[in-house]
Amino acid sequence: MAARPLVARQPNERLQALIQEAGCSNAGLARRVNMVGAERGLDLRYDKTSVARWLRGQQPRGRAPGIIAEALGRKLGRTVTIDEIGMANGKNLASGVGLQFSPTVLGAIEQVCELWRSDVGRRDFLSGSAVAASALVEPSRDWLITGADPQVARNAGARVGMSDVAAVRATTGALTELDHRFGSGHVRPVVVHYLNSVISGLLSGSYRESVGRELFAAVARLTELAGYMAVDTGQPGLAQRYYIQALRLAQAAGDRGYGGYVLAASMSHLAAQLGNPREIAQLARAAQEGTRGHVTPRAEAMFLAAEARGHALLGDSRTCLKAAGRAVEVLGRADGASGDDPAWIAHFDGAYLADELAHCYRDLGQPGPAARHAADALEGHPESRARRRAIGYVLLASAQVQQREVELACASGARAVELMGSLRSSRGAEYLDDLQLRLEPYAAEPAVREFTARVGLQPV
Repeated sequence: MAARPLVARQPNERLQALIQEAGCSNAGLARRVNMVGAERGLDLRYDKTSVARWLRGQQPRGRAPGIIAEALGRKLGRTVTIDEIGMANGKNLASGVGLQFSPTVLGAIEQVCELWRSDVGRRDFLSGSAVAASALVEPSRDWLITGADPQVARNAGARVGMSDVAAVRATTGALTELDHRFGSGHVRPVVVHYLNSVISGLLSGSYRESVGRELFAAVARLTELAGYMAVDTGQPGLAQRYYIQALRLAQAAGDRGYGGYVLAASMSHLAAQLGNPREIAQLARAAQEGTRGHVTPRAEAMFLAAEARGHALLGDSRTCLKAAGRAVEVLGRADGASGDDPAWIAHFDGAYLADELAHCYRDLGQPGPAARHAADALEGHPESRARRRAIGYVLLASAQVQQREVELACASGARAVELMGSLRSSRGAEYLDDLQLRLEPYAAEPAVREFTARVGLQPV
């Protein structure tokens, strides 16, 4: 029998460079990889010899490349992809797409367009990836220390004018309204195809400096919306990529205030959903620090409310209530001001603030104030904010459970279920799941049994 020809492996220079940068020994990296694997339920038994084989070019199988990247990323304090460690093996070469805050405008355009192409192509690595806390915090640091792009004008491609920018803004407004009424499950595919088919062409076109700034501002808003829709369809790993790129586009627009909004309203709330309270407060504080003198009181109030959410989840009542009190005070000034608010913050009114405060008091275990603020939010949210009203009813129900008012909680929960019937929203479904967990100690009560059965009939 003829011997199989030997295939020469190339040394993995990318992995070697990262190991040196991390200051790891081969044995040290093996221990870190085994520890990360154990956290994911895997019994890995790599040693220094295993690492030596990887450095010679061997490709480990299965989930190992991702775990190696995670272990090195933790040591380096930043996100590391399987492409960076030289283990993509011809697959998912774009696995790091959307995770970097590009240092150049051209790089930002290339990265966000690749993200849209990958999303339309339904590449599994986008939606299946976990959210790394560092992947949210690192871009905020880049944004804080990076100056404005000196130039964004382009002289190649089809001419782009202010009428094109106006069309993007109008489309974004219409899609936002549909999202509020029906949930992202109905709308997100339209947004992604519009970004990939129309917006990518505009960014690659020819535009004057003033038009370019306005174009980047409009595209940043639509990209942020697509990120929120990824959250609402249960894809947090995809959402983080959209949020990072929305932050970079806001930088290209020269819109410091909107960059802060992406940090506090988008990344911070994603961290809240994923249970990373320290990152919530960090991102909200970064928004405040990076926008001093660049935002109206209404935006400042929203940033403070986001910070309060983080402190509440950390159990720091004193700091939470201090930030919340300042948010109420600042919003009071905003409501009496003359209306200088940009469009992206105009929606943040007393109802939205009450919603944030209801979350804070719920997480602090103070059901009385939580119920009052949830009721205030419901009174202020119009019928068109169907998803927000559904969440408000769940917040009210959660507070009522904490007060042991189980029948009232089930009645409030039933109102939420009714609203969810017209929505396709993973975020709303997660709130209902949380309420059901809170009701479990009272599972034998008739009202709870009826509510549980009702939830089971809903396609949420």
